[in-house]
Amino acid sequence: MFGVSAVSRVQQALDAAHASQASLNAFTFIDDDQALQRAEQIDARIQAGEYAGPLAGVPIGLKDLIDQAGRTTTCGSAFYRHEAEITAPVVARLEEAGAVIIGRTGLHEWAFGFSSENPHFGPVRNPWDPSTSTGGSSGGSGAAVAAGITPISIGTDTGGSVRVPAGLCGCFGLKTTHGRVPLEGVFPLVSSLDTVGPLADSIDNLEQAYRAMADEQQPLPTDFRAFRIGIPQPWYEMSPTDDEVATGFEEALDRLKELGHQVHPLQLPDAYPPGLIWDTIAEEVTEVHARFIAEGKPYGEDVAERLRDAEKVGPLQTQKAREWQAMIRSRFSDAFETVDLLVIPTVPVMRKEIGNDMLGGHHYRKVLSWFTALGSQTLCPSIAVPLAGTGSPPVSIQLMAPHNSELTLLGFGRTLESHGMIGFQAASRGLSNLGGQ
Repeated sequence: MFGVSAVSRVQQALDAAHASQASLNAFTFIDDDQALQRAEQIDARIQAGEYAGPLAGVPIGLKDLIDQAGRTTTCGSAFYRHEAEITAPVVARLEEAGAVIIGRTGLHEWAFGFSSENPHFGPVRNPWDPSTSTGGSSGGSGAAVAAGITPISIGTDTGGSVRVPAGLCGCFGLKTTHGRVPLEGVFPLVSSLDTVGPLADSIDNLEQAYRAMADEQQPLPTDFRAFRIGIPQPWYEMSPTDDEVATGFEEALDRLKELGHQVHPLQLPDAYPPGLIWDTIAEEVTEVHARFIAEGKPYGEDVAERLRDAEKVGPLQTQKAREWQAMIRSRFSDAFETVDLLVIPTVPVMRKEIGNDMLGGHHYRKVLSWFTALGSQTLCPSIAVPLAGTGSPPVSIQLMAPHNSELTLLGFGRTLESHGMIGFQAASRGLSNLGGQ
């Protein structure tokens, strides 16, 4: 498939992971022995004339809250050390497709944040500028792809944890429909919203990873003439978007129109963040961590504060939030009766300095999750794509579709990629040759 052996490809990725660790801190564990053993097995199968799968020998980074037999799941925490005996189904599916997990990627503690500035493992650093954040919570997965270490990494997304790192790191990211990819063996944040999805350096790699993870057999659609694309308002109009992102986004809208698509504002006045997002998740987050809190387990200051806030949300607030959530889902369902896709930026700004919690007068969580957390409430799939030629890192836009429309998003993305509108470039700053992919 790649003209090189699996061992060679995996060794190259392992070398790049080790070489980058001091500057990027993308991994919590680099799995030399097991990865090379799997690569040798794949090469043996190929040499025997067997088909080793669509991802044969492809090195992949795995977010460190997804179980892998024989390896420790830490969730980026100070104390949780789960020695997994069973591999999560999503990982088993990737391995059945021939993928090779080269290591476990760093994350925001417990996946409960958007910076991946982890107090226990250290901050994950952005390959475009190591003084800046990768976003989160799947920050290590974003860094591994952006630096060219792995062509694919796996993350989870509850409120933007695949899309935000994809946006800040300049790679592709797919937030899957809730329930489309199995969650067994994935430590929960908010089970009613949690999803698992890939980050990648191309639409093709994103598609191949998704197909394996979701056991997807259907072909990509190919007819994307005159798609109806809505710009949700006031969601976009009232956003804390900086000039760089706004300019890139407006140019992308013009390009979509040039390609023959119908692009127009779509009024969704009730769908305006933050709404009651926090109150929809607080009860579930509290339930997940209740035992650890009761035992006095140590949390980083950031996550500890958020857990204390979550405990304050009472049943009446939760019920009101559920009603709001149902309303939001109804509004988006109605919207997709009139448009095929929604388009918004992925993140409002392209840089968040490590150690600085404020962005333009707002807490970074509010800014970085502006275009992702609300969409997660709908359970719909979204794809984050980097706009070619727009910066370092490139501006990212997000396309959102009805439930179970991942193939539509991937097919449309492939079309945009073929027209040169979107595309991946490995990060600069002397890191672009780390993976040699």
